[in-house]
Order: sequence, then C-alpha cells, then structure tokens
Amino acid sequence: MFTLLADLITYRWLSLNPGAHLTEALHFFIEDTTKIFFLLTVIIFFVSIVRSFFTPERTRRFLRNKRLIIGHILAAALGVVTPFCSCSACPLFIGFVESGIPLGVTFSFLISSPMVNEVALVLLFGLFGWKVAALYLFSGFAVAIVAGIVIGRLNMERYVADYVWQIRMGEAAVPEMTWHDRFEYAKGYVKDILRRIWPYVLGGIAVGAFVHGYVPENFLLRYAGPGNPFAVPIAVLIGVPLYSNAAGVIPVVQALMSKGLPLGTTLAFMMAVTALSFPEAMILSQVLKKELLAVFFGITAVAIIIVGYLFNFVMG
Repeated sequence: MFTLLADLITYRWLSLNPGAHLTEALHFFIEDTTKIFFLLTVIIFFVSIVRSFFTPERTRRFLRNKRLIIGHILAAALGVVTPFCSCSACPLFIGFVESGIPLGVTFSFLISSPMVNEVALVLLFGLFGWKVAALYLFSGFAVAIVAGIVIGRLNMERYVADYVWQIRMGEAAVPEMTWHDRFEYAKGYVKDILRRIWPYVLGGIAVGAFVHGYVPENFLLRYAGPGNPFAVPIAVLIGVPLYSNAAGVIPVVQALMSKGLPLGTTLAFMMAVTALSFPEAMILSQVLKKELLAVFFGITAVAIIIVGYLFNFVMG
C-alpha cells in the first residue's frame, strides 16, 4: 500500500525518471513517511493504553524492596513498556532514588526506557522481520541490566546531587482510571507524542532518503563495513552527538542496512543515538555529578560496543 502510494506520486504525478538519485530519495521519503506515521499512530495508541497502568508512582512502588537482580530485571522490563522521554528523566530519577530504590536498579530503568522503545521494536519488526526486532530487544535489555548492575556495584551514591537525597515526596495516591479515561488518555497521548516527535521522524526519514538516494555504497562500507575493525566504536561515537528518539532513527537504520552496513554496527549506532545523547547529558547533569555522569555514559557506550561486535560476529 505504501509502496504503491510512493509509486503513484513519484512516477505518475511527478513523472520522475526511475533510477535517478532524486527519484530514489523522494520515493524512499514518501514511502517511509506514510508507513512510519501510520504505524506510529496505531502503535502509540495501544501502547499508551498499557502505559496508563504504569504511572511513575506505581512504577516506584513496584520496584521498591525487590531483590537486587530481580529489581534490575523488573526495572529494565518496565523501561520497555514505559518509554518516558528524556525530559522526564530528572523527576523520575529523583523519585526512584528518594523512594529507596537502589541506584543501579534506577539506572537499569533509565537505560532501557529510551534504548528499548516499543514503537521502534514494532517498526523494526515491520521493516526488517522478527529476528532483527528480537536482537534489538534482547541486546538493549541485556545492556540495561548489565550496566545497571555494574553501576550499582561501584557504590557511587555520593555522586548524586545532594538535593536529591533531601527531597521527601511522600506517597502520592495513584488515581484510578476508567476505560473511557484510558482511551481519552491514549488519544491525547498520540497527539502529544506526534506533535513532539514529527520533526525528528521527518528529519530521520530525510537523512535516510539522502543516504538511500545519494550516498554511494562504497563510502559507507569503507568506514563502517565488515572490513573495518573499528566500525562499531566509530558508529557509537557518531551516534552520541546526534539526538533522536528511536522512531526517528529507524529510517536512517533502514537506509544504512540497505547499503550493506553490518547488523551489529547498525544496532550499535541506533542504541547510541537513542540511549546516549548530549541533550540527555545536559538534563541528567542537573541530578548527577560529573563523575557519575561520565561513568554512566562510559559503561553504557562500552556495553553497546560489545553488543555491536557480538552481533557482527554471530551474524557474520
């Protein structure tokens, strides 16, 4: 359906020549824009219904006083189904720590929430199949758990901003919602999310269309192909300065893989973009001292690089 629409606009209405760089880029842009926004609208609506059962307060209660390893697993799992945006990182971090949740467990949630995005998971499934989607889910989940455990064992609570320990939020009541309330919440959430992410989605699609139509395959393979032993860390270093949510980076990932970029390198790039970014660092710097912030970025980046090399080895 989406391909037919792109064919209609590109070849019939605009009468562009098939095979030309501009034609291929525009066709890619139209097809992916319609496909991704359709999927986003449908998926966000149903996911937001699930999210309505997991308010921040209920999440804190659920994680509190769990055994450490179970806490990491539950925190990472909750991060998957409760994809709080980066602007929510500070209040959620404060609430989790203040509620007595161990610091490492909190980081497992903080890592998995932006990294393993359920919207991106379904988009990957639709674009690349269940194997790639499963690899994305498993690797992101593992990174969140392992990084959280490592950070927890470093005992770096002293590097959390002092004011965090002084806050006493108390036990806020968890409001009950009817199904009508949940549907209204879902409708409003779809509008709010699309309003905030559409520039990033279009920007990602535009970059992907440019890569698909104009960037030679040899250029990508030369710097990040299977013959470059440093391709994975290079992909991570390039991904960190970029800022996009998981849905916005999917089109870029699709274009890179179509050019022959290895799966592990592509996943490492995607995870770096979604889980590590300068805007996120700026937000978290209000809560974490520079030592803990550096450890968080360093451990997560190393874990992502390991995942990239592992999947390149397995899939190679």
